Amino acid sequence: MTRNLKDILSNLSTGIDQETLLLYLQGKLSPERVHELEKQLMQGEFEEDAAEGLQEFKDKEQLQYMVEMLNRDLKKRTEVKKKRREKMKIPYEPWIYISILILLLLVVLSYVFIRKLMQQ
Repeated sequence: MTRNLKDILSNLSTGIDQETLLLYLQGKLSPERVHELEKQLMQGEFEEDAAEGLQEFKDKEQLQYMVEMLNRDLKKRTEVKKKRREKMKIPYEPWIYISILILLLLVVLSYVFIRKLMQQ
């Protein structure tokens, strides 16, 4: 999983970065940039809903802290799942495949040998 996918606000839009969005929510952008950003947010339903939800926060200064905390929690949870998947993954061991192939070959040869003995 790429690092970019683990950031909460990075998936809103490809044209909007996290820092710009946080500055917008804190009211620290110029009016021209605010208008441009709102225009970009209105292009997608998800982006608009996400920005609307983020504006509901009462303490805009704590928003940066909340985003960092959510990102940290998300990374921690995805790491746990990734480690669990790695544990369950069967490692590539060539000797296992060679053993299985030899066993199958012995079974087939035994079948052919017993079949020939039965016909005689």
